[in-house]
Amino acid sequence: MLNRQTLTGAVTALAIAFVALAASAHHGWRWTADGNFALTGVIEAVELGNPHGMLTVNADSERWTVEVGQPWRHARVDLADEEFRIGREIEVIGHRSADAEELRVKAERVIFDGKTYVLYPDRD
Repeated sequence: MLNRQTLTGAVTALAIAFVALAASAHHGWRWTADGNFALTGVIEAVELGNPHGMLTVNADSERWTVEVGQPWRHARVDLADEEFRIGREIEVIGHRSADAEELRVKAERVIFDGKTYVLYPDRD
């Protein structure tokens, strides 16, 4: 029979393992396909902040989810939150989801009106 201390330890260990697995599955680049991908469309929705910003972009009548950088990445390249305006055209260069059915891309660079902001300078 399990005592309270053993049960508490087991539940804690499972919770830690679950959080670690969820974090590793969500963050990073493992979910993306190899090779650069370009997307141009109009911003429909914006959620900026940690752990990273999320945009909904309409490109050729398809609604894409675009992961942009964390606030510190934007600040490092002088990319103000105000640039991400609903109704504004954006060009994104990055990596799309390895799942071809998922309309999601992680941005390495974003381009507004011809000005390029390199969010991940060590990637290409």
